Amino acid sequence: MIADVKKTADQKMHKTIEALKAEFSKVRTGRAHTGLLDHITVDYYGTPTPINRVANLTLLDARTIGVTPWEKNMLPKIEKAIRESDLGLNPATVGDTVRVPMPPLTEERRKELIKVVRHEAENARVAIRNVRRDAIAHLKDLLKEKKISEDEERRAQDDIQKLTDRHIAEIDKILQSKEADLMAV
Repeated sequence: MIADVKKTADQKMHKTIEALKAEFSKVRTGRAHTGLLDHITVDYYGTPTPINRVANLTLLDARTIGVTPWEKNMLPKIEKAIRESDLGLNPATVGDTVRVPMPPLTEERRKELIKVVRHEAENARVAIRNVRRDAIAHLKDLLKEKKISEDEERRAQDDIQKLTDRHIAEIDKILQSKEADLMAV
C-alpha cells in the first residue's frame, strides 16, 4: 500500500517535470529549433492540423527554420498560421519553402521571457507540492483505517518529502539552464 502511494506520487511528479520541459520548449531563445512551431495548427481541408503533419520542418541555419509543405497549395495557409501565432515571427515564402527567421531577442524581451519561465517553474513546484499533500493525506487515511502503523506512516511521509525535494531540485536545475539559454546572446 505504501509503495503504491510512493510510486503514484513519483509518477505524478515526473509528469509535472515533463510538462514543464514541454512548456519551456515553447519559450523561444535566440536560436531556432523546430519544436517552436509544434503547437501551431494549419487549416487542412477544414480541419485544424498540427503544422508538422502537413509539412517538413528543418533548420536552414542557426536562426532560420524552413517549412516545406507536402502540398504546394498549403504554402499561404502555413505562412498565415505562423504569422498569426503568438510567437511574433514573420515568415516569408521563398520558392516552395516558408522561411521563418528568428529575430534576435532584445534585452527587454529576454527579461520578460525569464519572468514567464520563472512563473512556469513556480507553477510546477506548486503542482509537485500538491502531489505531496495528496500522498500524505492518503497515508493519513490508511493510518485511520489501521492498515498501516504510525511508524510506517511517518517513514513514508519522510520518503515522500525526499521525493518532493528531489523533484523540486530538478525543476530548479531546469530553470537555471533555461535562464542561461535566454540570457545567452
